[in-house]
Parts: sequence; C-alpha cells; structure tokens
Amino acid sequence: MQGNKKKPLSLISVVIPCHNDPNVANAVKSAVNQTYVNKEIIVVNDGSDDKDTLKAISSVRDKIDILIDQENKGQSVARNNGIKRSSGSYILNLDSDDYFENSFCEKAVMVFERDQDVKIVTCKVNRTYHGQDIGIFEPAGGDIKNFLFANAAVGSSMFRKKDWETTGGYEENLPILGFEDWEFYIQLLKNGGHAYVIPELLFHYQIRENSTTQRIRHLRQEKFKYIILKHKDLYQKNFEELVGNLFERIEKESGDKKKIENEITYRLGKALLKPFQTFRSIIRK
Repeated sequence: MQGNKKKPLSLISVVIPCHNDPNVANAVKSAVNQTYVNKEIIVVNDGSDDKDTLKAISSVRDKIDILIDQENKGQSVARNNGIKRSSGSYILNLDSDDYFENSFCEKAVMVFERDQDVKIVTCKVNRTYHGQDIGIFEPAGGDIKNFLFANAAVGSSMFRKKDWETTGGYEENLPILGFEDWEFYIQLLKNGGHAYVIPELLFHYQIRENSTTQRIRHLRQEKFKYIILKHKDLYQKNFEELVGNLFERIEKESGDKKKIENEITYRLGKALLKPFQTFRSIIRK
C-alpha cells in the first residue's frame, strides 16, 4: 500500500577541508564507514603541496564524490566552497585529522527529524595528543545563552544546509581566524534554536602542536572582541552577562599573572639561596 512507503533518506554532505594533512585518508574512510547510507563525500584540497597529503587523497579518490582543488585560502573558505558544491539537506563538517564513530550520522539525523528546533547536533569527544588519549570532553550545547562567551559545540558537527544559507556561511575575514566555528554557531542560534549533544562518545579529536587553535591562543581576547562587535545587538541584549564575564576574565588574568609572579619569585629566591645552602652543607662535613 502507498501509505506504508518509507520516507526517503535525506542526503548528508560530509565536507572535509584539507591542507597538508595525510590523515585526510582516515577522515574520508570515517565518512565512508558511516552506517547512514545516503551521503556524499566532498574533499576540499586547500592548496596542499605536501607529497604525502596528495598521495593520501589519491589513495581514496574513488571514495570521494567531489574533489575541489583550490589555492590555500584557509579553513573557512574551504568549508564554504565545499558546502556551496554540496547537494545534501544536512552538512557534516569533518576536519582532516579527526574521525567519527560509524553511527554518528544516523543518530544525528534522527535528532533533527524529531525536533525542528535543533540547529546543531554534536556529541561527546575523545581527545588525543601524540596518539595518547588525554580525556573525554562533553560540550555544553543548549541555546544562544550558552554560546555567548565560549563555543558550546564541537567544530565538526552537523547542521542543516538551509540554516547555513540563511547565515551567509562561515566568516572568511582574517581577524576571526581560529574562532570560525564559534562565530558561525552564534549566527545559527541568535534567532532561536539550540544545539543538541548526543550523550555518547562518537567523535575523536586530535590536538596538534601546529594547529590553528594552538597558534592563535595568545589572540583569544582580540578574537572575542571581534565577535562582540560583530554581534553588537546580541551582546547589548545580554549586557549584564557581558559585563560579568568581562570582569571574570580580568580577575582570572590578574590571578594568572600573580601566580606566575609568585612562581618566578620562588624560583629566583631558591636560586639565590642555593649557594648559601651549598656552603652550609660543606662546613657541616
């Protein structure tokens, strides 16, 4: 009977930006191995000139539905260009050095289909450093309130393509380098909706010493200022929370400086006392 026909599965577009990272082959295999059947895999080669990376892409070329080669323009441009070429109702961003458990896409789509208020689906994360597990992280998720002062979802998450189109996509201006995910999620949620966190460990994130996050860590306050000014109306609506957060940051920075000063004073004092301690130990013999 016609009434028993199953609804066709929505298409998921998995977008994998890559710049000089041979791990991209594993990311592609992670997308291929998803139990969700209806998907396309898009790799954006963002100006890679590393032979191992090019070899890795070539090794999985038959598994890639769309391969985009571009000059090195950064992750935001690579993601936007990949999404522009996509045909899926849902977008899953996947960084080239990370991977999902096989059931993530299937479980994420189920969340979207049962709750139209969900704008982002993320999950618990296993973090590794130099191949060693360093702990499990669970993002906060929630509505825009949880995203005002920190990112409450993982960069590699799923969202609807129509929502990406409404926001205008990822910020491509250089001043926001490193905070693209956070700023994009603010765009997604500022007019309603929330991020849902699947309470399972379904994502594996590799921390690298030369990653963008590590390189721009000392510019965090400058990036936060950029976000506040770009979304001035949002922070004006939450002015008291903003003031409270800024004072918390000042107090923390002051405490960190004091701690460093105390450590320096302690080390200096210990160094100055060492000759006297050595002399005292000699005369006691």
